[in-house]
Amino acid sequence: MQASDGRRVAARLGRLGVWSGLLNQLPASEEQAFARQVEALGLKTLWIPEGSGGKEVFSHAGLLLAGTERLVIASGIANMWARDAMAMANGARTLGEAYPGRFVLGIGVSHRPAVASRGSTYAQPFTRMQAYLDAMQAAPFGGPQAAEPVPWVLAALGPRMLRLSAERTAGAHPYFVPVEHTQQARQTLGPEPLLAVEQAVVFETDADRAREIARTHTRRYLATENYVNNLRRLGWTDADLRAADGGSDRLVDAVVAWGDVDRVAPRVKQHFEAGADHVCVQVLTAEPSTVAVIEQLRRLTPLDWST
Repeated sequence: MQASDGRRVAARLGRLGVWSGLLNQLPASEEQAFARQVEALGLKTLWIPEGSGGKEVFSHAGLLLAGTERLVIASGIANMWARDAMAMANGARTLGEAYPGRFVLGIGVSHRPAVASRGSTYAQPFTRMQAYLDAMQAAPFGGPQAAEPVPWVLAALGPRMLRLSAERTAGAHPYFVPVEHTQQARQTLGPEPLLAVEQAVVFETDADRAREIARTHTRRYLATENYVNNLRRLGWTDADLRAADGGSDRLVDAVVAWGDVDRVAPRVKQHFEAGADHVCVQVLTAEPSTVAVIEQLRRLTPLDWST
C-alpha cells in the first residue's frame, strides 16, 4: 500500500485506538484477555511496541490476533535493525494472509542505545530506511498471498522521514509528540497519507501526582536523541528537555494529557483538529495494571470522536 491508501487504512483503524507497552510484561493468556476487553469496548486497533529485550513483534502480534476476532493489531514499532528486509516483509505477509485486514506494519529506525544492545551500529538511519523499503518491496515470498497487502507506516518525526512516509508507505505513526507536531506532520504529509498519533494520558486531577506518573514516561524518552531532537525542532529548550528531571512541567503537560476526562478528551480532539486521522491512547498508571487501563479507557470510548 502507498500513501493513496491512507484513507482506507484510516477507516480501518478507527478514530481512537490503544497503545500499550504493558503487554510485554504479561503472559499470553492475560494479554489476550486484555485485547478482548479492548475489542469489547468497540475500539478497532491495538498498537504494540518492539523494545530492546521485549517480545518479538510478529510472534507477539500473532498471539493477539489469534486471541481476538476483529481487532486490528499494529506494530508501534517494528525495529528494522532487528531483522533483514525480507524477514520484515514476509513476517507481515504471513500475518496478512492469516488475518485479512487485521495487521498494520509500523516500521522504525529505533534509537542508538537500543540498536547497540542488539550488536548493531546505528548509522545513517534515513538512508538505511530508504534502502530497507526498497529491499522489502523486492523481497520474494513463496507463501500464499493475502487478499490485500498489509499496510506499512513509518515511525516518522522529522520532515525527511515524514516525506518518505508519504512517498513510500500508507502514512506515519509519530510517538511522544505534542499537538503542534501533529499540525506540522499533516502539512508535510499532505492530505492523503494516514497520520496515526500516540497520546499518553494520566487520569489524575492532582497536578503533582499526575506529573509524577507522567515523568515515569517522559524521563525514558528524553534520554533518546531522536525524540529530543524532534522537540528541539519544535522550539523546546535544553531547560525543558533535561532527562534527569523528566522534563519541565510545561513539557510534561504538552506530551502527557492529565486530569479528568473533561481535560484529557480535548487534548485528543486537538490532535484530530490538527490533522490526525487516528489517535492511539497510552494510559499511564501509578502501577502497571490492565484492569486500571481498561477502566480509564471506558471514560473515553463513549465520547463522540467522529469530528
